[in-house]
Amino acid sequence: MHKKVLTEQAIYYGDLEMPKNFEIDRPSLGLDVFKFGITNKFPVSKELDKVNKYIIEYLRAKYKIAIVNKKIEGFMYKPGEITKPVMDIDFQSLKDSVDYTMLYGVGTEDCDITILYDNNRNKQQYHTISLTHNKFVMFPSSNMYFIHNNQKENLNIILKITYREPDVIRS
Repeated sequence: MHKKVLTEQAIYYGDLEMPKNFEIDRPSLGLDVFKFGITNKFPVSKELDKVNKYIIEYLRAKYKIAIVNKKIEGFMYKPGEITKPVMDIDFQSLKDSVDYTMLYGVGTEDCDITILYDNNRNKQQYHTISLTHNKFVMFPSSNMYFIHNNQKENLNIILKITYREPDVIRS
């Protein structure tokens, strides 16, 4: 008997563990998210570069996954806000679509990310993961997800970067 894994859906998550003296200046990155909300263009910044390079290098070194970033956005969620379900893959242009979605907690407390998935005939399964300050969660962009700010008084600030695998043969 043989076994061949046809597909795998992995979630990568954890702390952004930066070396000493290279920590992320989250207040500065939070200001960049605020600017994005006004201009709809994410400003170039050293802090954004640190987050992006950490994710790219971590996946390459630990899991041998090569990725490049495609789109950078930032969002502020009101207390008690629950987003509509979101899916970052573009079904109209799968060839040019993204492969991974990464959410990073810039200024985030008591926030849940719920990722929806199918497990063969077991449809509409979900996994909920907590997102707080300096933590990230990354998952396939073909998964629908929503964000729930459980706080009663404060905004949650989240950075979103989508990635694609550059060497994947696309048809």
